[in-house]
Amino acid sequence: MHGAIKHGLTLFFILAPLAATAGDTLGKIRDSQTITFAYRQTAPFSYTNDNKQIVGYSIDLCQKIADAVKRELKLPNLKVQYLPVDSSTRFSSIIDGKADLECGSTTNNAERRTRVGFTVPHFFSSVRMVVKNGSGIKNWSDLRNKTMVITKSTTTIDLVNDRSNVRSLNIKVLEAQDDAESFAFVEQGKADAYAMDDVLLYSLRSTAKNPADYTILGDPLSIEPYSLMLRKDDPAFKKVVDQEMVRLINEGELKKIYSYWFTQPNGPKGSNLNMPMGYLLRDSLQYPSDKTAQ
Repeated sequence: MHGAIKHGLTLFFILAPLAATAGDTLGKIRDSQTITFAYRQTAPFSYTNDNKQIVGYSIDLCQKIADAVKRELKLPNLKVQYLPVDSSTRFSSIIDGKADLECGSTTNNAERRTRVGFTVPHFFSSVRMVVKNGSGIKNWSDLRNKTMVITKSTTTIDLVNDRSNVRSLNIKVLEAQDDAESFAFVEQGKADAYAMDDVLLYSLRSTAKNPADYTILGDPLSIEPYSLMLRKDDPAFKKVVDQEMVRLINEGELKKIYSYWFTQPNGPKGSNLNMPMGYLLRDSLQYPSDKTAQ
């Protein structure tokens, strides 16, 4: 009996410090004098460049937040650590406390907000299409009797079907193995259009032999707001993150960082995405909010 009680007490003392720090990111950072950023290889948001440095649009925003934490906690020697994650481990890295902030291209939606927290969106992605100039295609209805390529195992075809039934437009649909091959189908004239997340289309276009030969167009079929991800139910840390994001927005710094990564030759291998800020992000910056639609 005594052994069982002792064992129970030991467990309590082991778990108590963990429980105390689970919702206290600032305390954890103060104790370790380190802030940890999770990142994925998703250029231009976060990626490893040719000099083996971790860079990107989201990384720059996280660096600004690190400076804000440094000021808040009066830690002039605050260290920044990076934790590589993938599409599934990005969530557990935050929930389990391995990382304090995820700096990438994660969609902020209601289902995910039941498990994690988000700050205000820093990007809006939407499904559109890329076509060769002179194709005569301006929107989805212009695909009548044309050929469209999609990347295998993506939901793009369902979105196109929902928007304007493929059968009534008599669209011939081809499937490619990956995104590079899909874009190559348009380059080689095997397909009239390739539908995918617009930021990926801009990225693929930027590395084409003649980027100016292609146009990205079409009404958005879906909206994906990307936000930096943090632990849920940690109001003190979230307040620091949100205040810095709002400051970056209000003082025009976020627009400058966006311009650097999306409208100048600073992408992977010096490519220029030529992707001006879309109206969705521009409008959202007027009334920043961490709540987004489904």
